[in-house]
Amino acid sequence: MPRPKPDVLAVVLAGGRVDELSVLTAHRPKSAVPFGGFARVIDFAMSNLMQSGLELVAVLSQYRSFSLINHLGVGASWDMIGRYRGVFVLPPYQGFDQSSWYRGSADAVYQNLDFVQFHSPDTILVLSGDHVYNMDYREIIAYHRQKDADCTMACVEVPPEKAHRFGVAEIDDADGARGGRVLQYREKPEDPEFNWASMTVYCFKPKVLYEMLEANAREDESFEFGRDILPRAMAAGKKVYGYKFDGYWGYTRTIDEYWQTSMDLLGSEPRLPMDQWGVRTNLDHRGIRDCQPLKVGPEAVITNSLVYNGCLVEGTVENSVLFPGVQVKAGAVVRNSVLFFDNVVGRGSRLDKVVSDVNVTVGEEVEVGVGEPEPGSCGVTVLGWNNWIPAGTSIGVGCTLYPSLRPDQKSRNRIADGEVVR
Repeated sequence: MPRPKPDVLAVVLAGGRVDELSVLTAHRPKSAVPFGGFARVIDFAMSNLMQSGLELVAVLSQYRSFSLINHLGVGASWDMIGRYRGVFVLPPYQGFDQSSWYRGSADAVYQNLDFVQFHSPDTILVLSGDHVYNMDYREIIAYHRQKDADCTMACVEVPPEKAHRFGVAEIDDADGARGGRVLQYREKPEDPEFNWASMTVYCFKPKVLYEMLEANAREDESFEFGRDILPRAMAAGKKVYGYKFDGYWGYTRTIDEYWQTSMDLLGSEPRLPMDQWGVRTNLDHRGIRDCQPLKVGPEAVITNSLVYNGCLVEGTVENSVLFPGVQVKAGAVVRNSVLFFDNVVGRGSRLDKVVSDVNVTVGEEVEVGVGEPEPGSCGVTVLGWNNWIPAGTSIGVGCTLYPSLRPDQKSRNRIADGEVVR
């Protein structure tokens, strides 16, 4: 029986790390960073694909891939197991003619064209695996096909003062709020003239994508979709359209953005209504499904927080997100913070505006992030994984502690505001 030709093949760009996320991406790609009390950032893209009925997915991974591969497994958590469906993680490889790390997002797809062409889809959907949003991809695919576009990019309107951080497009008003033809595109311009930012979600006609990638590989020294493929397509006169997205979009490229997006989960009417989005994760990863119920001590106070199963709270938790296995001992106070798996906060300790990676133990009577941040800074303090903070230590606002520090590297009683400890 011949293999049926897939309608859509989804290619998820999930292999990179970003320096701005500091120690959170020291041992994992951005797409595998924990988020929301139980999930990973890539779960948003994977859940969107599942809910859009797109079940043939290639995930392009490069930087420290183990945590991502371990999390995705074979795609069972997103119901992507079957004869003609599945999740395929494609890291860089050594071949007969070439051996190279992915040199950029476009090169990552180019190096896996054999996989794409083997499946011969009618439409190729390329998307980033490290953004937080909820989208039905069937809508952008339908718009792409309706316009007979060569490429359609999803765009979201951003504040003009932030537009320089993104690839931005000028989109005509032919289809109103739905989208229109892309008239101009600029990749991270110093003085942007428009503010429809690319979400790194693209629909391509396969023939056009192959042509653009081949030309880029032959002629350019840069290998990115935004910097190279889109401008090349427009210069070649291809029909490039912009699909306007008006929902929540969390970029989470910096520590401040990650913290703020996490805070958007909180409140009676959160800006980020994750519970309504139906986000799935791999519940076997870190044994989430086997966690005991949340245990709350008699003197505990929990307000405006997300506290997952497996946590023990005996102290006070306010405006915070706690992943499974977190313990907050009696008399401890955790405010405005995000604590990853298996953190322990000792008796009488105080944490404020802290993002703490997995397996961090804070001793008794410790202060972390307590104080006023610098003007213009969110003032988030970041604790790398596998650290132990000695009792009585004071760690200032906006500090960064690298993972797995030796005792002599953090033996001081006071770490000053903004200090980086390696």
